Amino acid sequence: MFLQLLQVSYLQNQGIILPQMYAAALANIANLVTNYILIYWLDLGVGGSAAANALSQIYICGFLFAYIRWKKLHVKTWGGWSVESLQHWGSYMKLAVPSTMMKYFEWWLYEFGGFFAGMLGEDQLAAQHAVIMVAFITYMFPLGIQAAACARVGNALGAGDTARALLTSKISFALAASIAVVEGVVLGSTKTVIGYIFTSDEKIIGLVSHLMNAYCFLQFFDGIVSVCTGIFLGTGKQKIPAVSNFLGYYGIALPIGITLTFVAKMGIIGFWLGLLICVVLLSTFYTIVIFKLNWKTITEEAVERAQKNTPMTLLSTDALSDTAGDNTDYQRSVDGYMSVSSGCHDGNTETERGHVVQQLKGGRLSTTQLILRRGPVMFVAVSLLAVGASVHFLVPLPEMLHSESNFTLDWTNTTYTPDEMFSTALVPIEG
Repeated sequence: MFLQLLQVSYLQNQGIILPQMYAAALANIANLVTNYILIYWLDLGVGGSAAANALSQIYICGFLFAYIRWKKLHVKTWGGWSVESLQHWGSYMKLAVPSTMMKYFEWWLYEFGGFFAGMLGEDQLAAQHAVIMVAFITYMFPLGIQAAACARVGNALGAGDTARALLTSKISFALAASIAVVEGVVLGSTKTVIGYIFTSDEKIIGLVSHLMNAYCFLQFFDGIVSVCTGIFLGTGKQKIPAVSNFLGYYGIALPIGITLTFVAKMGIIGFWLGLLICVVLLSTFYTIVIFKLNWKTITEEAVERAQKNTPMTLLSTDALSDTAGDNTDYQRSVDGYMSVSSGCHDGNTETERGHVVQQLKGGRLSTTQLILRRGPVMFVAVSLLAVGASVHFLVPLPEMLHSESNFTLDWTNTTYTPDEMFSTALVPIEG
């Protein structure tokens, strides 16, 4: 899954979008066939579904890798393995850490919702999972707009086009709001029957309908939050949503959700109401901040960063001239300006074996410094992986108690967050 995220970022930075959609569609078809074979032909049950989910991640990675090899993108954009990749981690981590925490703060809150629903009983948990599955689908629309806003705003700012960045932001807002209104109308008009997709238990269907009353409004404001996040990412202001998400989700949504769920005894609807209050406040705050930003200053900072010297990968000189012609999906310019990466250079180059090599001036770490600084990081990463794998294989899972009247829980026992956007798994749920 994480390898696929890297592939997606790699392709998005080159303006290659449609092949990702085709790869995801093929992976879904392959996943559907794999689920059918493992669950029904081999009679593996939930274990077969889990195996199919794991295989689906391999499918999409394989499809994207095949596309990259087929179009020879690696030849044009990557010069191979190099120790230079160990240099200049600081500027990268300043963006990566806030972006990571921003996403985790939101994901973890949805996991709390699963825990709370489990504490309330099987019916509440089944209804929670049904709504999460609906949320997973509806969130894909604003999530796509978020990715587009991030790329377009970032490219415009790097090219010094303030007006284009502002126009992209406004269009993103309008598009996300329009789609969210349509989704709200559809969900509101089908809330009494949508539960039948997951189960035939009338009580659970009633709970799903009840939860949809809150989610119909929540998805609108959550879509705005998603688009705002993309704009912040494009402007390099990751710290704003990172801090705001932490304060909003854990200072507002979680306390209110716990109070309404357990103290006021409203059930799992209390959790969703707490989340609704949070996203209303966050969307309002984000919108105000975005349109209060000094966009001229942000543009100047982006252009200045684009002129600084940082390590660049080897780029084929041929790629600079024939990329747009070779691949219709890969565009060197969009509406008159060229795409720029988060990396920067000073314009000084030299030619080596037909490649353009960016010059590095200062800030380099010696081999000893690389070992002392990068070594512990790699050790911690490998240790965490080893601990996680050991716990997975050595600690037995508790046995599940299945209900005769509710088969929803027989098929899924995982809280999926709406923006686990790159998963292509189809979770089969019987009614």
